[in-house]
Amino acid sequence: MHKAFLLQPEEQIYQLQSPYSSLFFSLVIPLYNEEETVIALIDTIHDALGAQTQTWELILVDDGSSDTTVQTIQQKLLHSSLNAKLIQLSRNYGQTAAMQAGIDEAKGQYIVTMDGDLQNDPHDIPTMLQQLIDQDLDLLVGWRKNRKDAFLLRKVPSLLANRLIGRISGLRLHDYGCSLKVYRTEIIKQIRLVGEMHRFIPLWVVSVVPASRIGEVPVRHHARQFGQSKYGISRTIRVLIDLLSVMFFKRYLMRPGHLFGSIGLFFGFIGSLMLAYLAVDKYIFDNSIGTRPMLLIGVMCVLMSLQFLMTGIVAELISRTYLNSGDNKSYLIRRIYQHQGKQ
Repeated sequence: MHKAFLLQPEEQIYQLQSPYSSLFFSLVIPLYNEEETVIALIDTIHDALGAQTQTWELILVDDGSSDTTVQTIQQKLLHSSLNAKLIQLSRNYGQTAAMQAGIDEAKGQYIVTMDGDLQNDPHDIPTMLQQLIDQDLDLLVGWRKNRKDAFLLRKVPSLLANRLIGRISGLRLHDYGCSLKVYRTEIIKQIRLVGEMHRFIPLWVVSVVPASRIGEVPVRHHARQFGQSKYGISRTIRVLIDLLSVMFFKRYLMRPGHLFGSIGLFFGFIGSLMLAYLAVDKYIFDNSIGTRPMLLIGVMCVLMSLQFLMTGIVAELISRTYLNSGDNKSYLIRRIYQHQGKQ
């Protein structure tokens, strides 16, 4: 049995002041067609965290499974002492939406996320929580240093994606794709995860906190025991597109007009120079300019400039609407099952 996690005295004071102090931490696990793994998963979690002296909760999010995942979990929890909640989404929305659903329902002072395929090890969670507290971090990312996956299909694409993300974003981490992460709840709840942005959670977090408050620690990783991965890393081109989206929101969410306005002013400057040159050539040197390509290019640059400037204004309006509509969600919950562990 894993040693119980010890809450430090200074953290006890913080816990009393936190708006999320009813539970010490919430463990969020998205699941999709994992009927073969859920029983072993719950047993492993109980073995790793069952001796905790602090109150915590297990949140399992079924992402529209088409097998017996939900029924298997319900039957298993009937005989479990864990304080658990099962969230069943109405259809398969993807790992990002499932993870966001669990985060929204979490009541702990800290939130831990991990995969449900038994490749992440819940025995790492107490150590990660302790390190997050000791180092006063807002996010601690797991690093699958000895990853038990196929070399060409999994490790190589992941390595390339991690280096690409680190170089473009400036936030250097070894493993962006590891789902085993620990967050301060008040930080992660400020971020809305949509699309397939779960791979870039550290980049979203660094948009609201300094990079110095994000850490990384090696964690255990096991070979998959059953079936194939349901939430594998996408092709490099999809990762690149998602990365560009993240960088746009990170830098220009509050000021999209600056991006479009800068592009518009650039084209406007180029077009104005061309038209000014042609005006001098016609009215001073009396040369014909009607058939010159520069005239068409100059006019097109000015028109593009106006379009980008107007797009910037519209983007500013959309941005303000988005920031004022924080209740929008990327998923729909069908039902929630609450299970109180046996005393």
